Amino acid sequence: MPDYGHPLEFGTFLTPTARDPDRVVGLAELTEAAGLDLATFQDHPYNPDFLDTWTLLSWVAARTERLRVSGNVINLPLRPPAVLARAAASLDRLSQGRFELGLGAGGFWDAIEAMGGGRRTPGQSVDALSEAIDLIRDVWDTDERGGVRRQGEHYSVHGMKRGPEPAHDIRIWLGAYKPRMLRLVGAKADGWLPSLGYVQPEDLAGLNATIDDSAREHGRDPRQIRRLLNLTGAAFSPASGGFLQGPPEQWVEELLPLVLDHGFATFVLPTDDPRAIDTFGREVAPVLREAVERERAGAGTPTGPARPAAALTARRSGIDYDAVPHGLRDTAVEPGDQGFTKVRHGYMQRGRPGLVLRPTAPDQVVEALAYALEQDAPLNVRSGGHGISGRSTNDGGVVLDLGRMNAVEVLDAGSGLVRLGAGARWGEVGSVLHQHGLAISSGDHGGVGVGGLATTGGLGYMSRAHGLTIDRLTAVELVTAAGDQLRVDAEHHPDLFWAVRGAGANFGVVTSVEAVAAPVRDVVLGQFAYDASDTAAFLRTWGEVAEAAPREVTAFLTLGQARGGQGPVAQAMVVFAGDDTDAAVRALEPFLKVGPVLDQRAQVAPYPALLVGHAGPHEGGGTPVARSALLEHVTDESAEAMTRALATGDAYFMQLRQVGGAVNDVAADATAYPHRTAQFSLAAMGRSAEPLDRRWAELGEAARGLYLSFDTRTGPEVLAQAFPEPALGRLRALKAVYDPDHVFDQNFPIPPGT
Repeated sequence: MPDYGHPLEFGTFLTPTARDPDRVVGLAELTEAAGLDLATFQDHPYNPDFLDTWTLLSWVAARTERLRVSGNVINLPLRPPAVLARAAASLDRLSQGRFELGLGAGGFWDAIEAMGGGRRTPGQSVDALSEAIDLIRDVWDTDERGGVRRQGEHYSVHGMKRGPEPAHDIRIWLGAYKPRMLRLVGAKADGWLPSLGYVQPEDLAGLNATIDDSAREHGRDPRQIRRLLNLTGAAFSPASGGFLQGPPEQWVEELLPLVLDHGFATFVLPTDDPRAIDTFGREVAPVLREAVERERAGAGTPTGPARPAAALTARRSGIDYDAVPHGLRDTAVEPGDQGFTKVRHGYMQRGRPGLVLRPTAPDQVVEALAYALEQDAPLNVRSGGHGISGRSTNDGGVVLDLGRMNAVEVLDAGSGLVRLGAGARWGEVGSVLHQHGLAISSGDHGGVGVGGLATTGGLGYMSRAHGLTIDRLTAVELVTAAGDQLRVDAEHHPDLFWAVRGAGANFGVVTSVEAVAAPVRDVVLGQFAYDASDTAAFLRTWGEVAEAAPREVTAFLTLGQARGGQGPVAQAMVVFAGDDTDAAVRALEPFLKVGPVLDQRAQVAPYPALLVGHAGPHEGGGTPVARSALLEHVTDESAEAMTRALATGDAYFMQLRQVGGAVNDVAADATAYPHRTAQFSLAAMGRSAEPLDRRWAELGEAARGLYLSFDTRTGPEVLAQAFPEPALGRLRALKAVYDPDHVFDQNFPIPPGT
């Protein structure tokens, strides 16, 4: 049989002896230290001399960092598949995607029956295994709606809830030798795991042929099935004593045909000898990899796993899927992939991109960007995907998703200097910084990505005390349209550093930022609910009280439409940036006089607790009509306009965020965010653009500019409001230098100057 082109992997098959549990765990740790990929353990729950394999797998996963773990193979008759599916997904999530499921139909039936597992004929065992595979995959498939319902001869579930979803696409490997089991491998499994001794090298071609024929009969490419081999009986020795009985160089020579002629790509060494493990990892694995790479390069062998037929039919035109850079292939997601639902949508917008690339380092961003620009498809960049305008997904294009570049590092706790990956979420950032007594004001939602907020502005709960998010930045690292990796700060490319702080989406793919966090651990949060029936008067008073508050206070006010015959209710989050409760009480008391108070509460809280999280993937739902305006003050005219927008239903949601204070200490030309005189940011959502635009025009002279992230409009008028001259002219001139071909044209695009 030909080489199937899978990357080579190497592992160990360790005895789970209960007499010396520290030794078996130590051998697993040595497996990782020797550079091997996988540690496996036999599963015989009826053997009291062995540790429970599942407990051992969990323990080893916790004691290692890179090593993948698997049963070799898990005893299905004593581990019900519904429970096994949950256990496997849980271990995979806890280990961050390092579990694989080697599965067996069962054997040693007297012992299994003695433990209550029943007894099955060979035919029944195969049928039960087939049912179990389907059931397990159904439980993992959280993209499907509704519960799992299966009525089988051996396993049935009746509305079982799906999940949890594994951290990665867990592979199911089957140990199989007889024709019926081999056909099951071809029909449903991700891998075949036989052992030398049970099969001979001269038998492999025929056994592989049975698997391949079955795969094709079921519409699968045989390359979808990884071939693994337990090297039972192999041993290292100074001189040759037979097949795989000799020095490392003999092993390489004898394993090479198993790869090239029979398609095996994973070799597992059954041993409890530390020297054999070390030799296998350091003297066999790397040499065999190099030999296989040379042979494949000369033969032009396609590498990487084959894609299912269903995935191929879901591909979109205009994208050359075969040209995806090698380093990005394993993490790329296509419409036909199991995990597509989790990466397709944004917070607001539903999407169906043709390809989602998920780089893990700036070099891969360079590769991803270069590849994307060669495709006949739009390109969108995503950090967290939370944007209201929905610019982080598309239909049929390429999405460059930075979610895996999410490191949060405290570089110097004393000065507050931190480094944040563009794909980190602000909830994660807040939690890490809190451990060091630090915080950065960062919006109001923990699911927002660093890259989007730190290039637009960042109107957060501590803005008046500590400024916008962009005001805390000291450096930004990004990849330009030309593929250059730049670090920009006050001394290096200062013009670009100016531009990315407010209009960063137009100038490159930001990969990380450095910022100075403030020494904040806890804050005082006041929460108020008001009867806002006299809406205009309430808003005017609110504006006066908020402006008069000390700059440690930042207040957010949210209003909705009147319901149930009652006037509108206003909800307020008023944050005092510090834990001085006496000062906080004095600062918050005036907010009790704004209007009739329906509810009030105040508490000391860690700053991360204010950032509402988002546990699951974005599900979209429909991009709203959103409008934004920056207000110098809440005037009579603007208060009346806001009141009419709510009363008519032209706006169903409205929020007034307080700025001023430290935000306005920054000079208007210091960053590309020039709005340094506004005291409030107003945002509203409606169902139709025309009526909401009419109400927006009624704001009159009180409205000065807008905040891009809260507005779904585009075009010259919007840019003129977001970047009043001379800012817009300066940005267009820089766009002509750094992105003359207008590569970054999806997120409030600024046209290059002439």
